[in-house]
Amino acid sequence: MLKGKHIILGITGSIAAYKSAVLCRLLVSAGAEVKVVMTPLAKQFITPLTMATLSQNPILVDFFNPENGEWNSHVKLGEWADLYLIAPATANTMAKMATGVADNLLLTTYLSARCPVAVAPAMDLDMYAHTATQRNMEQLQRDGVHIIEPGSGFLASGLSGKGRMAEPQDIVEAVKALFGEKKKSLEGKHFIVTAGATIEPIDPVRFISNHSSGKMGYAVAEALAERGARVTLVSGRTALDAPKGVERVDVLSAEEMYEACVERFVASDGAVMCAAVADYTPRSVADEKLKKSDDDLSIELKRTKDIAATLGAEKGDRVLVGFAMETQNEMENAQSKLKRKNFDFIVLNSLREAGAGFRGDTNVVTLIDEAGAEELPLMSKRDVADRIVDKIEKLI
Repeated sequence: MLKGKHIILGITGSIAAYKSAVLCRLLVSAGAEVKVVMTPLAKQFITPLTMATLSQNPILVDFFNPENGEWNSHVKLGEWADLYLIAPATANTMAKMATGVADNLLLTTYLSARCPVAVAPAMDLDMYAHTATQRNMEQLQRDGVHIIEPGSGFLASGLSGKGRMAEPQDIVEAVKALFGEKKKSLEGKHFIVTAGATIEPIDPVRFISNHSSGKMGYAVAEALAERGARVTLVSGRTALDAPKGVERVDVLSAEEMYEACVERFVASDGAVMCAAVADYTPRSVADEKLKKSDDDLSIELKRTKDIAATLGAEKGDRVLVGFAMETQNEMENAQSKLKRKNFDFIVLNSLREAGAGFRGDTNVVTLIDEAGAEELPLMSKRDVADRIVDKIEKLI
């Protein structure tokens, strides 16, 4: 369940920081990629060298590297993570989180995090039981932060009671449960996803198509299915296998994709239009292969049916997401398409951006709705898919 997940492990100044080493090892062993952010005081309890060795990543403490001035961007960290786990979380750090104080890298990263956040409190029993601490934890829970309950037992003060940070294995199980909870968030919902390129025949041998591999659409279908949705993937020609648990409907032409989508849309909760659908198709298709001659050849094209516009006109309270691949006037064209086709939001990518476009495994996109635009950095198409589904969840 944790394979490929991006986890920020925040460590604060607590004697329980020694458990963070074991926790980090368990997360990495489970397949997660872990980046560690420490408060300056945390370095007095466990060394950055230990955490760097276990996480296999440099440790981040300060806003910048004092040796070369390289900036440690809390914004990029917040965008990178699938989960921000602070373990141990001291009473002091939780108080700052609850009130929005941002006086170190760990806290600014918390305020920039777009992913779920979990804290594993660690402190003496009187500090944990204090009204101020309980009030702060209640505020964090209202803010959506997950609290991993501390255990009871022998404490560093010599007293015995509640306040011990949960054991590393228990924290890992709580993390797995959080990801499992996310996966079930769309249970009972049905989505249509279109993907891949359509093929418009000229004769039995030749056709008009485009460079779409289907990777982006298949990633969206997988992300929806992992969160419990029933997904119907209407797919043009592609070399990809259907994601686990996804129903695939194979089509070739724009007309076939139109019929498959219109038929199924009425019983769905929404659709994500990722496919690269041909705008034009030959007016007539030759029964036999067209033979080469010394003359030029002209093929008369006619407009295909606009699938997205048709669904947009009928969408009601369903969610409808569009895609726009542009090479010029990107934002203007995408905003126009958003309105014309009645999308809830549109995903814009530009062929002029390095790492974006057809066939690759990465993408650079901007999510656009009526409220504005959110530019995402270069990331894998699966990570882009998760961000798209995050936005769909909010609409649902």
